[in-house]
Amino acid sequence: MNGPLKKRRGAPEKIDARTLLSLRGLKILGVNPPVRDFAFMDLWSKPLGLLYILQALRADNEVSLLDCVAFAAEGEKSYGRAKIKKREIDKPEVYRGIPRRFNHFGLTKSEIMSYCTARDEPDVILVTSAMTYWYTGVKWIIKTLGEIFPDAPVVLGGIYASLMPEHAALLGADYISCDRGEPPAPYPAMDLYGAPRYGVAMTSFGCPFSCKYCASNVLWPRYFRRPLDDVLREIDYQAKLGARDFAFYDDALLLGRDEFFYPLCRELRARYSGELRLHAPNGLHVRQIDAECANILFEAGFKTIRLSLESIDPKVTHDGSSKVARDEYAAAVKNLLAAGYGAKECETYILLGLPGQDVKSVKETIRFVRSCGGTPKLAEFSPIPGTPYFEEAARALPELRTEPLLQNNSVYCSYFSKSIAPELLQQLKDIARSR
Repeated sequence: MNGPLKKRRGAPEKIDARTLLSLRGLKILGVNPPVRDFAFMDLWSKPLGLLYILQALRADNEVSLLDCVAFAAEGEKSYGRAKIKKREIDKPEVYRGIPRRFNHFGLTKSEIMSYCTARDEPDVILVTSAMTYWYTGVKWIIKTLGEIFPDAPVVLGGIYASLMPEHAALLGADYISCDRGEPPAPYPAMDLYGAPRYGVAMTSFGCPFSCKYCASNVLWPRYFRRPLDDVLREIDYQAKLGARDFAFYDDALLLGRDEFFYPLCRELRARYSGELRLHAPNGLHVRQIDAECANILFEAGFKTIRLSLESIDPKVTHDGSSKVARDEYAAAVKNLLAAGYGAKECETYILLGLPGQDVKSVKETIRFVRSCGGTPKLAEFSPIPGTPYFEEAARALPELRTEPLLQNNSVYCSYFSKSIAPELLQQLKDIARSR
């Protein structure tokens, strides 16, 4: 593209990261949209990519942040997380037949207007996006911001824009950014939250595995590990702001444990003497958790650990890159229990609703996790564009390619693919919760 960013008529123009990061002398507003869905939980949720970009831009620009989710906190939850204000709204037409309430999680229009009118009009607005099926919140915020700041061009980026750029181009943005690469700044601009109750960190981007249901390789074609000093600088910066809980967003946190993860844990203990509480919500590779690893996790202060098992069904295991075998999972849980974790803390992801998956295998996996001393945590399948399982699911339901709302993991397998009846899904949840 040529020249400064400006409001456009018609289809949005693509903008690359280099052009975006070359902006100078502007007022730039970063926006994390509200979430519109049946359910939402603050699982240490922060728009990390947007925050890296804002940090990189602030050397030559004036940056500010409107986080429609975090700024709508109305109560505290454990480990620094927040309860997010919600209000029931009309369901999109595609959800009309689903007997569940549909909500807007985040700031209201009047609250956004109050926030924006108290500040100078931005020269550029950067809107991020997360789940593909949250696009209605993205569309809503772009429209709302257009009413408040009609002359400010909007750049839409993030995960949804990267996975479905053609669909994202329909939402009213002036530019679409699909670039994904290494973070352009040494740490995210978390100071824009004031004193954040928790911090976020990534020690690596991408994943060396190629699971057929995961989009990590689509979003990050090259797996790379950040230098240890960079990660420590990122954590130190947020700790100085007051954060004492830290969530690691990695898809492969324990890989290279001897060369990277163990030194990281030792250094954090030395610097903070156990004051930090650490969390790994994305699932740890259990093959890596021997007795030494379990002890290091416990001693380093990891309060939240999620284990990646997915299934004991041979086909699902194969499609999940054969990351773990039964005996490896059993050994990992045994090691974690011996290190001091309780059964409830050994939460284990179990996938259900995969194309062609036998429900019997889900029940067997739940029982297996219980027998090993772990706690089952069901993860309903979402067909993510660009993955092999998405292609398989789209052959049966072609509308998945054009309507991201159908990809919603909360309702896909029970109402759209109909691979699991709602009553059976509830039964599986009850089995997972029972002791």
